[in-house]
Amino acid sequence: MKVFKKHVTALLLSGMFLFISCSECNNENPRARVTNFNTEEVSLQIKTTGGNTENLNNIESKKSSEFKSYSPGEITFIITQKNNKKIETSFDVDFCTDYEVILNEDDSIEVIPETRE
Repeated sequence: MKVFKKHVTALLLSGMFLFISCSECNNENPRARVTNFNTEEVSLQIKTTGGNTENLNNIESKKSSEFKSYSPGEITFIITQKNNKKIETSFDVDFCTDYEVILNEDDSIEVIPETRE
């Protein structure tokens, strides 16, 4: 009976450790999406320092895109409106963070980071 209790205890502790370790972000690439509060349809281009570009295209007014993953480092978000007006912002991004890029009605950009755990 003691052996059984030890095995059950060990099994439970292993399961808890596995659950805790799986729920932590382990250097996963950042992600971004755009939320469009402008009246124009927009597209978001994410340019990384490594020269890669990710695109989120044709986001309708009052809608959000899906999340797109990219490499961490200094990036530039470029929002292009349907009338070809471009608005951009640059900053450093880190692993395990999601970025909500919001285009407001007045053409201002807000970037809201949220750390994944």
